[in-house]
Amino acid sequence: MIEKIKDLDTQLFLYLNEKHNQFFDPIMYWASHKWFWLPFYAFLIFVLIKEFKKKSVYVLLAIGFLITICDQTASHLIKNLVKRLRPSHEPSLQNLIHLSEAGPGGQYGFISSHSANAFGLVTFLILLLPKKYNWLKITLVLWAILVAYSRIYNGVHYPSDVIVAMFLGILYGYLVAILLHKTKPFSN
Repeated sequence: MIEKIKDLDTQLFLYLNEKHNQFFDPIMYWASHKWFWLPFYAFLIFVLIKEFKKKSVYVLLAIGFLITICDQTASHLIKNLVKRLRPSHEPSLQNLIHLSEAGPGGQYGFISSHSANAFGLVTFLILLLPKKYNWLKITLVLWAILVAYSRIYNGVHYPSDVIVAMFLGILYGYLVAILLHKTKPFSN
């Protein structure tokens, strides 16, 4: 059963990864690049400070904590426990995959820290922001999907790496949002 799931995961990865072209290659490269999103993050910080004023300090600390636990769980705990090679390091796939300019990434890929971080942040902000920011919530979901998909497109993650990471990020985002709402400034 596990072998069948791994085979389906590999086949889906190859199907999605082969859909590359000259138009989307640079888009997907930049979608995975951490520094590219700095203006977007600065905009989010601006919105949070504008909306929460003095309470924004707690929000930003919660986001820092959230990203830390998402990233450390994905990059250090799970990857080192599971030790599943990224598709870009799998010898049987070497001549079948398309890699972006970013290269093959680290040796292990299960799970995607990019996806865990993005979906953790999105979940947290969806639960935190009031309804007047529904336009931003939709934008955030589309952003997280783009980041997650780019990891497959760029040849460094299987679909299961991304899907499990999405669920981890959603869980952590939900838990940190609950924790923030229980702090004194937000419990009023």
